[in-house]
Amino acid sequence: MASNAAAATNGTIDAREAAHFGTMAADWWNPRGSSAMLHKLNPVRLRYIREAIDRRWHGDGRDFRPLTGRRALDVGCGAGLLAEPLARMGAAVTAIDAAPENIAVARAHAQAQGLSIDYRAVAVEALGEGGFDLVTSMEVIEHVADPALFVRGLADALSDDGLLIVSTPNRTPLSRLAMITVGESVGGIPRGTHDWNSFLTPDELTGLLDDAGLVVEDLHGIGFHPGAGFVLTDTIAINYLMTARRA
Repeated sequence: MASNAAAATNGTIDAREAAHFGTMAADWWNPRGSSAMLHKLNPVRLRYIREAIDRRWHGDGRDFRPLTGRRALDVGCGAGLLAEPLARMGAAVTAIDAAPENIAVARAHAQAQGLSIDYRAVAVEALGEGGFDLVTSMEVIEHVADPALFVRGLADALSDDGLLIVSTPNRTPLSRLAMITVGESVGGIPRGTHDWNSFLTPDELTGLLDDAGLVVEDLHGIGFHPGAGFVLTDTIAINYLMTARRA
């Protein structure tokens, strides 16, 4: 993690983390490249998001554009793996990332797909904009310099009746084994991507959300099944998704 001095200067952005992910920008959309694990995770994350928005806004699961008329913010968007599906679901999407390299690739890819997404290279606490119906941040909080400030930024961006959906690794011996010992050696995750000490437990993240005036509505784990790939599960020992709203 960044030093206290760096954190004070750069807010939530850890310059080393931003640089690490920026080096992966050109390869982000390659499903067999350095972001292969994110490509594999995306379907289960989208399933969770779809179920959450259908519960919140009484969808029936059959509408291809359930976010029509709503605003979505994806924080730590990388090159747009989640932002583009949100746009296809009908949302007016703003997507932000700490690495300008990621934003450049994201813009080019969205344009090639005929998608209009407002991409910005900015920290969430510096966004200066609220009223988003849906705020997402997938596998990001474990990479920021100041998790509490980051969560406050997420909360500030949220509308009064909006949904916040966050995913992050849990800090357990099993997550260290799965994501670092195995994942960064033979699992395809680039070395140096994770610092296990920066992982947050669900209780720690819940405390940060509570301090920011939010209440947790749902908690699910992400697990792996040999026949089905990544799946939603009640087991949160490795990675988990959390939905929150204003208290």
